[in-house]
Amino acid sequence: MDMDSASSVVLQALTQATSQDTAVLKPAEEQLRQWETQPGFYSVLLNIFNNHMLDVNVRWLAVLYFKNGIDRYWRRVAPHALSEEEKTSLRAGLITNFNEPVNQIATQIAVLIAKVARLDCPRHWPELIPILLESVKGQESLQQHRALLTFYHVTKTLASKCLAPDRRLFQELASNIYSFACSLWSHHTDCFLQQIYARDEAAALSSLERTLLSLKGLIKISHSCPLFQGFLNAVFERLKQFLECCRQVRPDSPCREKLEKTIILYTKVLLDFLEHHPCAFIPLIQRSLEFAVSYVFTPVGEGVTFERFIVQCMNLIKIILKNDAYKPNKNIEDSKPESLEAHKIKTAFFTHSTLTEIGRRLVSHYLLLTEEELAMWEEDPESFAVEETGGDSWKYSLRPCTEVLFLDIFHTYSQTLTPVLLEMVQNLQVYNAVGLAAYELFDNVDFDQWFKNQLLGELQVSHHRYKLIRRRVIWLIGQWISVKFKSDLRPLLYEVILSLMQDPDLVVRIETATTLKLNILERNTIFRTEQFLPYLESIFGLLFQLLQQVTECDTKMQVLHVISCVVERVNIQIRPYVGCLVQYLPLLWKQSEEHNMLRCAILTTLIHLVQGLGAESKNLYPFLLPVIQLSTDVSQPPHVYLLEDGLELWLVTLENSPALTPELLRIFQNMSALLELSSENMRTCFQIVNAYLYLSATEFLQNYAESLCRCFCSLLKDITNEGRVQVLKVVEIALKVSPTLAPHMFHPCCQLSSEVFWMERYPVVMATYLGIIGRVLLQNSSFFSSFLTQMASECSQEMEQLLGSLIEMWVDRMDNITQPERRKLSSLALLSLLPSDNGVIQDKFCGIINITVEALHDVMTEDPETGTYKDCMLMSHLEEPKLSDDEEPPTEQDKRKKLLALEDPVHAVSLQQVVYEKLKAQQSLMGDQSFGPLMETVDTELVRQLQDFLQVF
Repeated sequence: MDMDSASSVVLQALTQATSQDTAVLKPAEEQLRQWETQPGFYSVLLNIFNNHMLDVNVRWLAVLYFKNGIDRYWRRVAPHALSEEEKTSLRAGLITNFNEPVNQIATQIAVLIAKVARLDCPRHWPELIPILLESVKGQESLQQHRALLTFYHVTKTLASKCLAPDRRLFQELASNIYSFACSLWSHHTDCFLQQIYARDEAAALSSLERTLLSLKGLIKISHSCPLFQGFLNAVFERLKQFLECCRQVRPDSPCREKLEKTIILYTKVLLDFLEHHPCAFIPLIQRSLEFAVSYVFTPVGEGVTFERFIVQCMNLIKIILKNDAYKPNKNIEDSKPESLEAHKIKTAFFTHSTLTEIGRRLVSHYLLLTEEELAMWEEDPESFAVEETGGDSWKYSLRPCTEVLFLDIFHTYSQTLTPVLLEMVQNLQVYNAVGLAAYELFDNVDFDQWFKNQLLGELQVSHHRYKLIRRRVIWLIGQWISVKFKSDLRPLLYEVILSLMQDPDLVVRIETATTLKLNILERNTIFRTEQFLPYLESIFGLLFQLLQQVTECDTKMQVLHVISCVVERVNIQIRPYVGCLVQYLPLLWKQSEEHNMLRCAILTTLIHLVQGLGAESKNLYPFLLPVIQLSTDVSQPPHVYLLEDGLELWLVTLENSPALTPELLRIFQNMSALLELSSENMRTCFQIVNAYLYLSATEFLQNYAESLCRCFCSLLKDITNEGRVQVLKVVEIALKVSPTLAPHMFHPCCQLSSEVFWMERYPVVMATYLGIIGRVLLQNSSFFSSFLTQMASECSQEMEQLLGSLIEMWVDRMDNITQPERRKLSSLALLSLLPSDNGVIQDKFCGIINITVEALHDVMTEDPETGTYKDCMLMSHLEEPKLSDDEEPPTEQDKRKKLLALEDPVHAVSLQQVVYEKLKAQQSLMGDQSFGPLMETVDTELVRQLQDFLQVF
């Protein structure tokens, strides 16, 4: 590309590419795309974005194209790679000067220089670092700032390289420039401090920006330098200086935001080194704790601290407390010396007086609602409730951070802090702290008495200003429910919940719903459904009203979760009360089109509703089936969020469906793509296939057997052993529910399976193969015969020879079959070959009897009174046993499985009877003289055992 002629055409194309008119924009973008591989193109871009006279948008676009070109064409092995000559020229041009006037473009140029440095520095670009270091020494303000910006991005990028040779190179570089980087940071910091105390805020702001950039670069270097402890000690000193500056800088000053940002960066340095170098940080534990505790829990911090800084200090204390490297082993002799040293420092620091002050300050100051929070409660109660219950990460928000620190410090030093907290309970009623420390206070607080004698009274005060107490008390009860709360107090609790669900304050109602969820979720004997049922209708109706009233997505999710828990626990008892919810969910689903997490909550609610409604859930199909269709369609973007819950809903819908509808059958069109994903949801997909087979095997197979068989054949070629078992189990169930139709439809699968059957070594897979073969042999002998003939032809063997090999394999691998049902099936299948005058079958007679006796031992139980045997696998049409309170009623699929089992030879036929009849028939066929020698081929002990089982005949 000729530079002179190219510059104007490239500039024109870039100008057009900034147009808002797509008719102009698209052709320009296509032209630029074609030039990407042309020699000289990036040199032209460099000249354009370095020309400060050109339009900013054009220069910005030139930088972006240059940056993208580095990713695609800078490496020597890349297709259409840039020549070494052009790269040398470009590297030189990038660092000719650092005087970019536009901040955004300067940042992008710094990033693209760092990208080149990652690939070329220091081997092919040794001059980069020296030029940067020289430039940051300059006196010209703009040049110094841009050089610092570039220095930071280069060190950040080089520090991120992972290969050992690259890390060694960076460590060498870091050691060489560490002293310079420290002095640079110190210089700009001193400049800032001088200027801020001189009230020159404009100059101070400029120096503060340089301080930040030099500090960021120094942080990256320090991690690879063995001298970082000196740097951290300097950080402590600078932190104190900057905190004192907060007294000098007005809250509305332009410097204030940048100053606080720098203070937070200093604390991040400490936290980062503590996390990555815990043992090297041990000498700094004492200083860190003294610093954090003094600023957060003593008057030292008054007037200088701010929320984010307090959070960082609390995190520093928490991580030192919880760090495993600072904990000795239970057996002290096995502890590392550094762990003992760290533990000694912590023990010496956290004295009784220090812990008492920290505990009192946490409870009486940091756990209280702030004025801002109280104002938010009044102005936007729903958002307040969402923040309080959902909250941010404990690392970033003051309230959850305070709660986590309180729990950790209370757990670690409970003997010291328990008396302190109990004293505060008597004097101040510190409900928040007692709730957080519920497990630690188990033996020290009689919560049942406290609930009856005081807390109930607190909840009955209806004054508007008392809503803070009502909300905190019901929260406190929720914390103690799973710790210590007698069962006979539950009805009283439900009365309270019923009352508070009608409280005029929304926050109280939301907190009450959360407490109800905690109670419902408690899956031990304390929760009794019969205690809750008298309140079910009223509470469920109030929950539904709350769901309609709230507007925030997070709150609706929260209330839906409570509703789901209630429906799940009471199961079919919910049926009379769900009408309004069923009518509302379609509207909520439509409204939540842009909120996939809310839709996930709706799916969970639908899952429990379908389980609770059972066969009546068919009335939900006009809404339910389109929801399943959308959630499980991998061509629809929402499936990323909805698929797992959508599959679960699909499955429970099938399990509770009384009959297969055309719409329910049509959804299965989604399954082929799902099986091709081979995702963690594969097991659920197989369960869905099985559910269709149980629901209506003939109709389902007629529509989908061909496509399903193709998927299975593909899966069997490239899937784990566990996956193969799942595939084969589907085939096995198909044969069980449709022994006539299924073998023909799954013929390709059977053929593929037979090809690997003889070489199979994984026991569970072999057992499943034998189950399939046994099912076909027993229930569709004509297909078995034709299939065996085909396989013999393909293997160039006689059919009888192949049959003999199969029986021999079966006998040899019988121990792979562990389920009694399959062992009985194997025996019945092989016995179905009798009576026979076939020489091969008679030759394998001993093996058949061997399997039969083993199966008899598995399934026959002896009556101790009569000494006779009975087949324990037999099932009858007896009445269903009564369910206990804890047992869920059978689903429609459970009923279908029961009916199928009643028709299954394994459960319908006595093995003892079949053995007797088959042996009598073989004896009749051969005659006594020939049958006797045949029986003599069987081990005498087996014959004796067989006679014991057959003595009743």
